Amino acid sequence: MLRVLLSAQASSARLSGLLLLSPVQPYCLGPSKWGDRPPGGAPHAGPVQGLQRLLEQARSPGELLRWLGQNPTKVRAHHYPVALRRLGQLLGSQPRPPPVEQATLQDLSQLIIRNCPSFDIHTIHVCLHLAVLLGFPSDGPLVCALEQEQRFRLPPKPPRPLQPVLRGGLRLEAALSCPRVQRHPQQHLIRSLAEARPEDLTPHVMVLLAQHLARHRLREPQLLEAIAHFLVAQEAQLNSKVVQKLVLPFGRLNYLPLEQQFMPCLERILAREAGVAPLATVNILMSLCQLRCLPFRALHFVFSPGFISHISGTPHALIVRRYLSLLDTAVELELPGYRGPRLPRRQQVPIFPQPLITDRARCKYSHKDIVAEGLRQLLGEEKYRQDLTVPPGYCTDFLLCVSSSGAVLPVRTQDPFLPYPPRSCPYTTRDPAQRVVLMLRERWHFCRDGRVLLGSRALRERHLGLMGYQLLPLPFEELESQRGLPQLKSYLRQKLQALGLRWGPEGG
Repeated sequence: MLRVLLSAQASSARLSGLLLLSPVQPYCLGPSKWGDRPPGGAPHAGPVQGLQRLLEQARSPGELLRWLGQNPTKVRAHHYPVALRRLGQLLGSQPRPPPVEQATLQDLSQLIIRNCPSFDIHTIHVCLHLAVLLGFPSDGPLVCALEQEQRFRLPPKPPRPLQPVLRGGLRLEAALSCPRVQRHPQQHLIRSLAEARPEDLTPHVMVLLAQHLARHRLREPQLLEAIAHFLVAQEAQLNSKVVQKLVLPFGRLNYLPLEQQFMPCLERILAREAGVAPLATVNILMSLCQLRCLPFRALHFVFSPGFISHISGTPHALIVRRYLSLLDTAVELELPGYRGPRLPRRQQVPIFPQPLITDRARCKYSHKDIVAEGLRQLLGEEKYRQDLTVPPGYCTDFLLCVSSSGAVLPVRTQDPFLPYPPRSCPYTTRDPAQRVVLMLRERWHFCRDGRVLLGSRALRERHLGLMGYQLLPLPFEELESQRGLPQLKSYLRQKLQALGLRWGPEGG
């Protein structure tokens, strides 16, 4: 599997016998844990320490080999991990690293093989780990020699039939843990992980995969189905703290798996683990809420007086109450058949009292300011409200009050809020005004493919619509195609007029 990952970005020239080159695979080879001080001893002084500095500053693999080969009396065991780490940095520091002669790498490999019998177990383990991450073949002379020396120093163990699979799992873990891969996700690299059978991978590796998909908004059905299958296959061995991380991408990416046992499996886990980890239980329900798959039995438990009393004294009480408030809203709006306990009114808190973190972090890329200026010139600033939070706690981008005839009314003369909960407030003709919410759909509100809204965004729009607000989405593709404020004003005018809205000439 590592060969696949390394060769996905490598040039056509490959070193067939020894090392697969890759432009972006340092594999997290950060500062050395043994760089300033050899394992189990005081720092080396004089020429030995100077050699280490030369290795750390080498500018090419050939220079690394030269420092090691020309100074045999100064080389110590801890210098070889330093050289391997520097080799990984050299190969991963440039977008297109220069080709390395096979003879140079063979000589470096033979140098380590010749001296590894004098290594201690720690140095052997580190060299083996770095060699695998750098792509030295598992059946090549370097890895085989290091593994043999490792076996000589460890007590004999019975052979494990899953050893090749576990080795592949460790390599997948190394790839997913690498910060460079996380910052610059490559879908073709992640998709290759689906070739491994989920039941043969560890929960830790599958959690890394789930977090990677959620973080980078990668809605990859093949990988999401693999996670769902793993969850079902390993149900008995998984606790709720692991399950909450595995189900996170399904809610965030608005993806309900095809795996038929997915929901029954989660319901059994919730029934078994609900009282053990309250925050994990609520996190799982939040993901299911985004998927519109809330199990009644679990809702009975989290809305019970005993559960609410238990979480009140915990450090995460506020966040749990916020999540319970959202779940209660979902019950109110989407589950008319639910007849169980509900969250008491005194325990309810605003769900999202301010714009979400992602919107605040990316405000300089948002279209909100230019849309606000377009509405100000088009309608007048008294005709709309920006960033208004409406009960039970959803923040709106822009809100208009509209009369029954379609006239846009000054917001200060109207109550901008619709009554909540809607079922307890029967409709009257005393306030026939409509509330229109303009929803910005920025690029980061969608999964990476740009077609499916993230679960939290879809949930907000769904709930606002069920509460009676008329939604007017403004997709990022349309906003990005407007060139300047005049075009944007024309675009907003067409959007509002398509809803039958009208306003006076003083609006611009």
